Amino acid sequence: MTSRKFVAVLNKKIETGKVMNALAHMTVGLTNSYPDQDMGVINYKDKDGGAHMASKFPYIILRADNSNKIRTLRNGLIEKRIPFASFTSAMTVGSWEEQVAASESTPEAELEYYGICMLGERSDLDELTKKFSLWI
Repeated sequence: MTSRKFVAVLNKKIETGKVMNALAHMTVGLTNSYPDQDMGVINYKDKDGGAHMASKFPYIILRADNSNKIRTLRNGLIEKRIPFASFTSAMTVGSWEEQVAASESTPEAELEYYGICMLGERSDLDELTKKFSLWI
């Protein structure tokens, strides 16, 4: 058993397809933003030698009632210096260049959060995410 895990908290008000897209983008963002972090990636090689790369750390998906709950969690992660990546409504318009421009022109308080994902010690993440339910 490992002492670290991934957790994603997704906004239940966002359509499933859109929030799954956000989850994928956040996970890529998280793994690329912290190259010195051990992400627990290993090869679950099959008998024929085929590579199946994945993290050995658990990845728990939770749901938030709304964007503000995710914002509060984000602030807690910043305070505790826990690696995270988030996805907002500004990241859904047009090209990536337009998304960057939309993000830069929107105050944080006005962003609608689709989700946030993080990697950290189980005890720290459990404390911050205990009020969220499993994504079903």
